[in-house]
Amino acid sequence: MLWIVPHLFPSRRLLEVAAQGLRLPALETLLARGRLAEAPAEGYEAALCEAFGVARQQDWPVAPLTLSATGEAPGDAWWLRADPVHLQVMRDRIVLAGVPGLSHEEAEAFAHAIAAHFGDDFAPRPVHAQRWLLRCAEAPDLFTTPLSFAVGRDIDPLLPRGGDALRFRSRLNELQMLLHDHPINQAREARGELPVNSLWLWGGGRLPERAARSRALHASHEEARALGSACGATLRPLPERLSGAVMEAENVTLLGGLAASGQAGDAFGWREGLRQLERDWFEPLRGRLRQLGPRGLRVLDPDHGRCLHLHAGDAWRVWRRPRGLLDRLG
Repeated sequence: MLWIVPHLFPSRRLLEVAAQGLRLPALETLLARGRLAEAPAEGYEAALCEAFGVARQQDWPVAPLTLSATGEAPGDAWWLRADPVHLQVMRDRIVLAGVPGLSHEEAEAFAHAIAAHFGDDFAPRPVHAQRWLLRCAEAPDLFTTPLSFAVGRDIDPLLPRGGDALRFRSRLNELQMLLHDHPINQAREARGELPVNSLWLWGGGRLPERAARSRALHASHEEARALGSACGATLRPLPERLSGAVMEAENVTLLGGLAASGQAGDAFGWREGLRQLERDWFEPLRGRLRQLGPRGLRVLDPDHGRCLHLHAGDAWRVWRRPRGLLDRLG
């Protein structure tokens, strides 16, 4: 059983503010009795791909899976996600942000302008207002970073790498100049909305074969459900609190309530989100530890690379005394 909880183990800076005076007895007990370990920090998309048996190519092949989720066959082509983003220039770094509220009509207009400028070699296709795809004639030598991992971070160490990275970065620089004075961006800024000033390239690959083993995914996040469906998962709704259906051994559950505040560095929002997880998930879990199957439960933060392993025997480890959240989550 796997719970994916992005930003459960946040940055030390956020935690020092958010954890002041915060007492969460259930989570503190689980952290004390389980075993903490390092894990890959590549975003929830990578965690879902791995959970559902999708092999990594150069990247985790989210782009062809995105197209497959729409009902269209990606064929043998190599696809790349090219999602619209806003790059915010700070004093000493450039930080990636999403563009909430982007309509499909705006996305289509942007994509048309980009294709008219660059031609078929760089013509993004919006399959959703915020999920765009590029079809590449040949697989480029490119290694990228998932969007969910990059949001809120300095982009410099996260930009595409590999033999073809310079070519793609050059196009993105030219694209930023193209978008700067676009009428749609001017209208968005006049409404107080973030303009689209770049694309984030990630998740390239060819459509993988579906894994033979099927697992269920409990999630409310639209894109996670689409990715899970394309991977062959059985989709189930995310209950408001821990239920017996979630406790089945092969289930995967995405608890994304901390993601937005963690990405934004919002200590108050993260604190309130963690309180909700305590009430609806960690407190019921503490009372059900004995029900964990032989493989136990992994509680994974795929953005900060830490994982809490819990097993039925942890219900009896009462000598492991809880410690403060700042100590255990930091």
